[in-house]
Amino acid sequence: MPIIQFSKRDLMRGKVVLPGWYRMKIESVGEQPAASKEGRSPSTNYPVEGTILYNADTGDKEFEGVAIDWNFNSKAMGFARGFLESLGEVPTEGKRYELAAAEGKELDVFVENGIWQGRQVNRVEHKYRAPRPVEGSGAA
Repeated sequence: MPIIQFSKRDLMRGKVVLPGWYRMKIESVGEQPAASKEGRSPSTNYPVEGTILYNADTGDKEFEGVAIDWNFNSKAMGFARGFLESLGEVPTEGKRYELAAAEGKELDVFVENGIWQGRQVNRVEHKYRAPRPVEGSGAA
């Protein structure tokens, strides 16, 4: 019989957060080839995993430690523009960017809620901003 064990991160994964701006630490950016739905040329998804540190507007830590996953798709890289800008990059035509360089950095990400396979989930619809001081809190 298999024996399993949960980490705090495991237990926090899937916890639905209130929609809002959250300061997030980027844990990883990967690459995952995927065939298109229509069976045409494959696209590549770049999965991003971040961990919420606190609410970026209020400093509230109610959702601290919740892991949030989202993707960039190679056929719609324009959605990565705001991500790069929030990290201080200025995207220009023809310049190459290593998305994995974001690992370990912090940025503000707007997390929304959505429905996937009949259940409520966290969703990132590519709204980012550079970190800024949080009014009236100890968070910076």
